[in-house]
Formats: sequence, structure tokens, C-alpha cells
Amino acid sequence: MLMFGVVFLAGYLFSTLSQTRNALDNRHALQAFVFVIFGIYFVWFWAKGQTLAMKTWNIRVVDAHGAPITQKRALLRYTLSWLWFLPPLAISWMFALPGREGAVLTLGWVAIWAILARFHPQKQFWHDVWAGTRLITWVAPERPRKKGKAKPDAETPGSPDINVP
Repeated sequence: MLMFGVVFLAGYLFSTLSQTRNALDNRHALQAFVFVIFGIYFVWFWAKGQTLAMKTWNIRVVDAHGAPITQKRALLRYTLSWLWFLPPLAISWMFALPGREGAVLTLGWVAIWAILARFHPQKQFWHDVWAGTRLITWVAPERPRKKGKAKPDAETPGSPDINVP
């Protein structure tokens, strides 16, 4: 859902700057622009450890040794992650396949690419292996509570759990 917002803002910015009035005009330039915007989004957040969705799922991207990744490694990961889609899309384009056949080819390739991860000893996707990254489950450490400040209980006046008539 979040990426819909990123695509919308990128498309709006592109169409405003290029004065594009028809959705089919400049569509290859728009696709290239969105590709770059996605790259900026993912590289920025992966270099910080997590995208917004990864925070929700408690997943963090780290290098092979467990350290945070650099922007250069994040860019390599972003580029290699397109192996999920580029081969079938390139074949569809080269052979001018109709939409349905291209979709079937793409879905089949994605399934094969996902299954290939089962052959890795640590069950990692191959773009992560080649980029020298891995995904880990991560839970943020709890912040220490300030001393002397008691946690309000249900019987304290002003507590949100009390129903005042």
C-alpha cells in the first residue's frame, strides 16, 4: 500500500515537470523515473536497516556478518532484486508476447526464483546471497523507564481506563 503512494507522488511529479497530459505519452521515461525513485526509496531505507514495511514485520537487512549495510551494498541489492522480474519481462518484450502470456511467464519465473531459495543452505534468496546481505528477524530493544515514575494503574484518577459518569 505504501508503494502506491510512492508511485502516485512520482507519477504526479513526473507529469507536472514534463507537462505530460496523456498517460501513454512519455511512458518509458515515466517507467525509468519510477525505477529511479524506487531505487532511492529502497537504498535509503535499507542503508538505515529497514523499510517502513520491514518495521511492521520486524525484519532487518544486514550484511553477511550482521552489520548494517552501506548504501553501495543497498544499491547492489536493489539492482539484483530486479532478477525477480526483468528476465521474464525482457523475454515478453523480445517476443512481443500478449499480456496474458507475459503475466504467466512472469508468475512462473517468480515461483521458480522463490523455489530456488530452498536450495541455498540458509534458505536465502539468491539476490541477497550475491549482494552479501541477509534478512533477519529483529525486535527493537525496550527503552529503559525513567526512575521514580510509577506506571499509572486503573484506579488512579485521570487514568484512561476509568469511566467518569
